[in-house]
Amino acid sequence: MSKFVVAGVSGHVGSVVARDLLAAGDAVTVVVRDAKKGTDWSSRGAKVAVGSLDDAEFVATTVKGADGFFTLIPPHYATGDLYAAQRKSVDALAAGIKKGGVPLVVLLSSVGADRADKNGPIKGLFNAENKLRETGTKLVALRSGSFQENVAGAVAAAKQAGIYPNFLPSADIPAPQVATEDVGHAAAKLLRSPPARSEVVDLVGPAYSSRQLAEKIGKLLGKTLNIVDIPAAGHVAALKQAGVPADVAEAFAEMYAGFSGGLLVPKGDRTINVSTPIDEILPGLVG
Repeated sequence: MSKFVVAGVSGHVGSVVARDLLAAGDAVTVVVRDAKKGTDWSSRGAKVAVGSLDDAEFVATTVKGADGFFTLIPPHYATGDLYAAQRKSVDALAAGIKKGGVPLVVLLSSVGADRADKNGPIKGLFNAENKLRETGTKLVALRSGSFQENVAGAVAAAKQAGIYPNFLPSADIPAPQVATEDVGHAAAKLLRSPPARSEVVDLVGPAYSSRQLAEKIGKLLGKTLNIVDIPAAGHVAALKQAGVPADVAEAFAEMYAGFSGGLLVPKGDRTINVSTPIDEILPGLVG
């Protein structure tokens, strides 16, 4: 029986990783910040570790003796200094992994994590990949494309104003989008059947344009959505108006520019193609 530690089990991806590993008969320790969120996992047969990934000693103690560790970088969108918070998390995580001696880490990364600049919040994952490689663990960086579930951010505008905001240069540019369930399944498989050495794996899903997404959401709502093109110069203002903190808005505007400029593309050692269509995800998001 293999032993794995899984972080992020309160989210879409980590929960799938933990479920898959438990279903395979592995011993699983789940990481939660709030003990109440571990109750359900205890009932499923998992061990629960309560603590923070920002605590190097907690990470070291939790991963010690494990065969593998699935982790991510907390979003830190409410800290007021996104990049500083990311660096703090990465440093603590790397220190804990090194001290704990876990031999395999699967990191939820992102397309664009090969770059140190012009990628907005993905900078944190560039740093994470490099810092974790320095620990001596075998690192599998699972670089996912945009999550299909992210389209939930457009649902309120669709319902209330009948619009679909488009942040790309054209509403007809298709962009690959991955269902988080597919990400979780892929991560679990990589933990159970890891490569011979550290590698970067690109996870690529079906591609959809803003126009296609607007049509699909509109169909579920029974209305035709008007696409509102938001020029690059207006990205920060539009995001702030939607309630996004200023530092996060600026980071996301930089990321949108990176995607629009063709800078953030798959560059891994190999690619895993997944096929869950967004049509299976949308009904749950639109409600």
